[in-house]
Amino acid sequence: MKILAIESSCDETAAAVVEDGRDVLSNVVSTQIEKHKIFGGVVPEIASRLHTENISWVVQKALADANCTLDDIDAIGVTYAPGLIGALLVGVNYAKGLALASGKPLVPVHHLRSHIAANYITHKDLKPPFMCLVVSGGNTLLCKVNDYTDFEVIGRTRDDAAGEAMDKAARTLGLPYPGGVNLDKISKDGDNTKYQFPKPRVDGCPLDFSFSGLKTSVINLVHNAEQKGEEVNPADVGASFINGVVNCLCENTEKAMEMTKAKTLVLAGGVSANSVLRSRMETLANKKGWTLYLPDLSLCGDNAAMVGAQGYFEFLKGQRATMALNGKATADISVDYEE
Repeated sequence: MKILAIESSCDETAAAVVEDGRDVLSNVVSTQIEKHKIFGGVVPEIASRLHTENISWVVQKALADANCTLDDIDAIGVTYAPGLIGALLVGVNYAKGLALASGKPLVPVHHLRSHIAANYITHKDLKPPFMCLVVSGGNTLLCKVNDYTDFEVIGRTRDDAAGEAMDKAARTLGLPYPGGVNLDKISKDGDNTKYQFPKPRVDGCPLDFSFSGLKTSVINLVHNAEQKGEEVNPADVGASFINGVVNCLCENTEKAMEMTKAKTLVLAGGVSANSVLRSRMETLANKKGWTLYLPDLSLCGDNAAMVGAQGYFEFLKGQRATMALNGKATADISVDYEE
């Protein structure tokens, strides 16, 4: 079964053709990084405009690369939530137009479910149930994946996401967009014990995260040094900050695995590409005897192949959308799409 998938939740216009939820026949991504770099982050209005300009050729190329026409497609999957609402609407409306014109079923796909599904492409043998740590620029959560379309959130961030905190730390250090990627790069030779950052906890909710305090601490550190005429070593600050974030992620993940007696751990989301996080989780998994699955680096960021993978399982469950499908800026991963 072939799914034509469309993704436009943030600043990547993407389309892919995926067969049976595991095999990627094509995966096209048009990135907007250079356009947003001068602003130091994603400008929603510009992102929406660029999606509008690029979505048609991106979809056409995905079909061509898969040696398919729309007639060969069994269903159209599209990210409907969560994300930048203007950006989402471009993909949603384009997918609705294709579905209406072709008569193909329209499958609504949750963005975070898609990030988890990226692992089904990388690891053909991976099947639920498992524990998943989803870490991205906009979300951080611990999720029990009971089945392909059955998700239970047991821990989530109460404020900023881990990726958001890393991006702000990078910007404070004067690093270009995308911040998290560049922070990871410059931190490789840094001393991760040079600076001590707070270890936030959420009272009464041991599996929840909080990263706003960490973000404020690194901003204060750099600004105070500037006011005193002192210099900070960006590599040391970056390494210490990433160490603080990863400590929180590892600690809560370990608690979640022990509380649920899970033996399989999966990482997902853009921050799952972070070299420190991947290394630390591998060490922790080996120590605890867990089986660890990491998505291929090419599938960590936003792409449509992961949408096609999850879209396949949503289709099998019977999830369908009508022409009333709308984009949603927020949506709980554990709740199925409802019109």
